[in-house]
Amino acid sequence: MQIIFDESERLNRLIGDILELSKIESKRIPLHFSPVDLPAFVEHTINMLRPEANKKHIELISQVPDDLYMEADEDRLRQIFINLLSNGIAYTPEGGKVKVRVEPAGAEGDDERVRIVIQDTGIGIPKKDLPRIFERFYRVDKARSRSSGGTGLGLSIVKHLVELHHGTIKVDSEPGVGTKFTIELPVIH
Repeated sequence: MQIIFDESERLNRLIGDILELSKIESKRIPLHFSPVDLPAFVEHTINMLRPEANKKHIELISQVPDDLYMEADEDRLRQIFINLLSNGIAYTPEGGKVKVRVEPAGAEGDDERVRIVIQDTGIGIPKKDLPRIFERFYRVDKARSRSSGGTGLGLSIVKHLVELHHGTIKVDSEPGVGTKFTIELPVIH
């Protein structure tokens, strides 16, 4: 019975992610832009994931300057953060760290873009897999991803949501050292 329950939960997550990705790709979800207070937003999002991190004794670190705001669809921005932070927690061994850093992306005085860096001390991603990780259903290690409860759609959803915000995302990773996602988004839409 437990196996049937677990598999039905996995199927439910998969169907939900497929529907979500389908809506995002077809641009059927209108974004609702409003000012987002980034220090409060990041703190709230990290607190949502703290119980998950505490189970593995993973330290969640936040570096966000006071009075940093941007226009974004707050729900979709939270979806981006939760996806990347959850991956960081899932693929970081016990006692590791997951860090969020938010800063103005431009040169001094240029505050047109915001840079969001989510970095972990996890198992990392092999160089050969990096170009494909944003593809639908692509898994670096099929057994590892399935056991973590992933659907293989999270990073694809993240990439599409970043693009809907007219932003960019890139990834740097080294096996055994960790992974770093860097997102740049416009401050005003």
